[in-house]
Amino acid sequence: MPNTDNSTTELERRKAELFDLIVEVLRRYPFLCYFQGYHEICSVFLLVLDPPWRARLAARLSVLRIRDFMLPTLAATVHQLRLIPDLLEAADPTLRRHLGDVEPFYALAGTITMYAHVIKEYGDIARLFDVLLAREPVFSIYLYARIVLSRRDELFEFPPDDSSMLLLVLSKVPKKLDLETLITETADLFERHPPDSLHSWRRISASSPLKTARSPGSENQSLEEGHAHFEKQAAEEAAELRRRERSKKLAKRAQAYRGPALAMFVAVATGMLAIYLRRNPGPLNYLMSVTWRFTKGGD
Repeated sequence: MPNTDNSTTELERRKAELFDLIVEVLRRYPFLCYFQGYHEICSVFLLVLDPPWRARLAARLSVLRIRDFMLPTLAATVHQLRLIPDLLEAADPTLRRHLGDVEPFYALAGTITMYAHVIKEYGDIARLFDVLLAREPVFSIYLYARIVLSRRDELFEFPPDDSSMLLLVLSKVPKKLDLETLITETADLFERHPPDSLHSWRRISASSPLKTARSPGSENQSLEEGHAHFEKQAAEEAAELRRRERSKKLAKRAQAYRGPALAMFVAVATGMLAIYLRRNPGPLNYLMSVTWRFTKGGD
């Protein structure tokens, strides 16, 4: 029988180490915003790396590769997810039509945690981290699209209007994965439909790691460069948020004045017409004569 006290002590020690690792990264780079699931990524680093390397590599990952998830808003994360329907459209238009208006937020838990939240086997997640870190950051999006494509038959068991069941299937990664086949097929999907061929790619910020980590030599970027990209993206998102708020306020104001403005316009127009007819009785007399003949049967 296992020693419960020792197990509890070990668990508490690991939790303390994880807490210290996260705090160290966020204190060194306070511009980063913690997100739900970040601890699961750090947990993998905690298990795989020796102590001297954990914070150093977690910081580089945070600033240079998963920066979109650590911005003040989720806008950049949503733009990433929008690439999934584009990939489905390119690879399997029939499946894409079948999914209809189901939003790609089903992939959030997987992609934002580099799959550490949805894949439980230590060996599988360690292998997957090797692949995701060796490939460019957008490969994570392709991986989820490939998982969706592999579940085609299961998804077609439900009608297109059963969005709740479709969403349930889409949001779960199969427990039993042929990981090597999945990786190979994802690489093939990437080659056949590169990111810049996707419609939503143009909406990805030029400062996003999806683009800044693409070019040769990007692995040598400094954390200072990553910080500069972060600031540009944060400024873009703030400007977009202000623009949307202004649009909402204008629309609300227009809606509020729509009724009174229309009534005022009708009143002014009616008054101007009355003044015109008083000064120019000819059109009114003609209209009255026509109306009179019509009501008398055209005599």
